[in-house]
Amino acid sequence: MTHKLFFIRPTMGQGGADRVTLTLLKMLDRRQFHPTLVLLRREGEFLDDIPTDVPIYDFGVPDVSLAWPQATRLLHQHRPDIILSTSSGTNVLVCLAHYLSRQKSRLVLSERNIVFHGEYTLKRRLMVWLKRLFYGRADLITAISQCLKEDLVEKLGLPADQIFVVYNPVVDDEILLQATEPLDHPWFQEGIPVILGTGRLVKQKDFPTLIRAFQYVRQQRPCRLLILGEGSQRPELETLVQTLGLGTDVELPGFDKNPFKYMARCAVFVQTPIHEGLGNVLIQAMACGAPVISTNCPCGPSEIIQTDGEDGFLVPVGDAQAIAGKILYLLDHPEKREAMAACGRQSAERFRAETILARYVAAIEGTI
Repeated sequence: MTHKLFFIRPTMGQGGADRVTLTLLKMLDRRQFHPTLVLLRREGEFLDDIPTDVPIYDFGVPDVSLAWPQATRLLHQHRPDIILSTSSGTNVLVCLAHYLSRQKSRLVLSERNIVFHGEYTLKRRLMVWLKRLFYGRADLITAISQCLKEDLVEKLGLPADQIFVVYNPVVDDEILLQATEPLDHPWFQEGIPVILGTGRLVKQKDFPTLIRAFQYVRQQRPCRLLILGEGSQRPELETLVQTLGLGTDVELPGFDKNPFKYMARCAVFVQTPIHEGLGNVLIQAMACGAPVISTNCPCGPSEIIQTDGEDGFLVPVGDAQAIAGKILYLLDHPEKREAMAACGRQSAERFRAETILARYVAAIEGTI
């Protein structure tokens, strides 16, 4: 039997959840599932990569709060066997539409970040209240880390047996092949170490701390900092770079669909988030052979880096000097960089797409 499966997302942008959704759309066995992609807005960097056999529905609305009438009609009309919402932002919408359409479709939600993050605004208070109200309707909720599952149980009062931990399927042969593609950026031809950061340029990722850490490192030795990604904090980050006098040694070239070729060639990969759900780019950097440093934020990094100092370094959130110290240590000890890179590659194998796909299929079908 082939299940009619609806994926529901805001867009197919540059985030980790977008890339995970794309991986699932590509890898799911068409003998088991007939996938359809439902988007609030048909936009995003990964749109062109959607498999050609996947229909796409576009609500064309600017905000999730405006989509519930169309979502209700769509579910009532097409009656999917399974609904999978792969974004925290659409989960409440999907629960409401599922209820109003009076469907008996299996409802699976994916939670990807801790409940209380960022400023605790009125909008966020409302969202938390709605999640407490509606999430009980889901047949299953997948959490992308054990820490996140514990957060959902504690903050939303959900029963632990309603939540199934499924790590992101972020390591596959495709990204390892992309890591070998030529890289023509001049910095990687000059013999000066390049520190790499990757992610959306938003407050959560705390790139100002990475830039300040780089300032300390740059005072000690020649090096460069490259930050791949795009987002609302770009003006602030560019101003900080100029204020610190780092304009010739820091570059923010924007989003690149293939960050893996940079990861495979950087001297050190650093991520500095305030909070995460897991941390896809950290796993990918390890898989590509980069020695890694991450803030030990909730949630994810401590589940990815298994042994601090072996397959990566964990440092306190917001501590630019601690980050700088670890960068300098790795730059000064090439043998440690090589050992950490090798250990990191091995650790990243836990997140192989083929292995994790089986857990996703179990969650989607309800065969856990």
